[in-house]
Amino acid sequence: MTYITKPKLAHPGLARNELGYTRRYYEGAVSTLCAGCGHDSISAGIIQAFFELNIEPHRVAKLSGIGCSSKTPTYFLGSSHGLNSVHGRMPSVLTGANLANRDLIYIGVSGDGDSASIGLGQFAHCLRRGVNMLYVVENNGVYGLTKGQFSATADKGSKSKRGVVNRDSNIDMVGLALQLGATFVARSFSGDKAQLVPLLKAAIEHQGAAFIDVISPCVAFNNHAGSTKSYDYVREHNEALNRLDFIPRRQPITADYEAGTVEDIVQHDGSVVRLRKIAKDYDPHDRIQATNFLQARAAQGEIVTGLIYIDPDAEDLHSNLNTVDLPLNALGEDELCPGSSVLEKINADLR
Repeated sequence: MTYITKPKLAHPGLARNELGYTRRYYEGAVSTLCAGCGHDSISAGIIQAFFELNIEPHRVAKLSGIGCSSKTPTYFLGSSHGLNSVHGRMPSVLTGANLANRDLIYIGVSGDGDSASIGLGQFAHCLRRGVNMLYVVENNGVYGLTKGQFSATADKGSKSKRGVVNRDSNIDMVGLALQLGATFVARSFSGDKAQLVPLLKAAIEHQGAAFIDVISPCVAFNNHAGSTKSYDYVREHNEALNRLDFIPRRQPITADYEAGTVEDIVQHDGSVVRLRKIAKDYDPHDRIQATNFLQARAAQGEIVTGLIYIDPDAEDLHSNLNTVDLPLNALGEDELCPGSSVLEKINADLR
């Protein structure tokens, strides 16, 4: 795969953070996603969050699985550590990396197909173990790389671009994260930068398993059946020499609305997503209240956004396992091989 890098030259008047870096330093390669894709807005939010937090990119490890969402780490923090893992297996790879080197800041980027289907078990165990990480699901309800089939997060009763109705119940990633024991749970919308960036910053700073579900519209699959300009119609009436696709340019969908209010977001295909931004007096410290609130608003057809739950006294996997402060990958021979007397004591304690 070929990556297009951005020019290194930048205007000398660009704003710099406390480290002396411009926002450009936190960017990556040029995105190859569809123009107007919500995933690019999430990448921009991550770039802004790390820029404002004054974190050096080399302190960050970014990992992903497979899918449109899992391509996005290429587009931010180009000077950080990165690994694109196997479909649905990002959480276990990140867990291993985190145990080996606790000094890095870990961000796992996944999608609704990558985490809610093949990787659902990995998602569950990563959160319940309290791995110190930011887990971002870029949620569009479809498999964007394989022509827009329903994913496990697609709402029951929703229609595909071909008019097929989804008959299966959806998996609510936020509700599941609450039940699994994540200690920071939030949801946002890719077009609401004013809400998304602060949530990302808080999640990065959180000590423990932080999960953010980001509703991210897919702009490529709104050419529904019946349109004479759709891909399917043209292919059926054209003797083509090649199978070529052109993704029409779409404008990013944005939102800016007050806390405690509901906003109807019209998608490119005319469908509507109803978002409720949590009120300022909402208490995010009660896990049971958070679960009940989500279910009550879902019954009204609303998608709750904002900080849904946080445990200020959370512990991470290293605390639970009582590992040493020094990263495991930095341990030397003396620490790893303490001698036969120590080994005999360990064996005796296990009898």
